Amino acid sequence: MSNRREFIVQLSLGGSALAGANAFAAGLPMVAATDPQAKALAYAADTTKVDAKKFPKHVAAQDCSNCALYQGKAGAASGGCPLFAGKQVAAKGWCSAYVKKA
Repeated sequence: MSNRREFIVQLSLGGSALAGANAFAAGLPMVAATDPQAKALAYAADTTKVDAKKFPKHVAAQDCSNCALYQGKAGAASGGCPLFAGKQVAAKGWCSAYVKKA
């Protein structure tokens, strides 16, 4: 692997093959800001509240709904993410593992 982002994208594609996006996210709880994985990835449920000084590469247009890892339906308020197994993320959320959808 040449970098972490490629690894995460490959991981998400493998996870998608094992579990359909709809089945994965159906009825799952939302990830909490206090969740250890959420803290490690600096997850914010609202992309507009991300600390610009701490994450200078973040832009307001980046959110979970346009991330390659997001498994929710277009227009849905939330959806699954392989980085937060068993939980949903807000479509307008953001984390430091953001990868623009192709």
